[in-house]
Amino acid sequence: MSLILWAALGYLLGSVPFGLVITRALGLGDLRRIGSGNIGATNVLRTGNKPAALATLLLDSGKGAIAVLLARAFAGDQAALFAGAAAFLGHLFPVWLGFRGGKGVATFLGTLIALDWRVGLTACALWAVTAAVGRISSLSALVAAAGAPIAAWLLNGPQMALAAGFMAVLIFIRHHANITRLLDGTEPRIGKKG
Repeated sequence: MSLILWAALGYLLGSVPFGLVITRALGLGDLRRIGSGNIGATNVLRTGNKPAALATLLLDSGKGAIAVLLARAFAGDQAALFAGAAAFLGHLFPVWLGFRGGKGVATFLGTLIALDWRVGLTACALWAVTAAVGRISSLSALVAAAGAPIAAWLLNGPQMALAAGFMAVLIFIRHHANITRLLDGTEPRIGKKG
């Protein structure tokens, strides 16, 4: 029962659409009608407001991390895994937006950092290096997602690798249109306005 409660709390934390809240509060319009229509930090950046994009990145990653840290503090490591995965699902499928949310990359990274900082920083490094070389956010996300389960297995063990793998598969599914554009050579670069 405790695991279900922590998963529910994680889901509710994860389902807060910070990108949408921030852009509306700043009068930047409905984020779902800008650029890709995604509610995450990369699309907020397409509004041209870098502080808003940074705030979205920090809050979206923070909600996964907070879910993990609260669950671990009060119920242990297994509850932390459940809460983190549920926060990630909440971002992808938020109840407040008719279950149409973001792609989950920031929440994924924040969750990983809180579960095991070594795994999280490995995934962040994969994202950063790929972004620096290719300047394509979706490609960076896919590389980080692909590497995270391997890093989790090597640095933490099979339970975290399973959780990271579950989230990575969903990231690939959520990026299906991006994958098509990457293969076509039409995927937009980081910082391009919508």
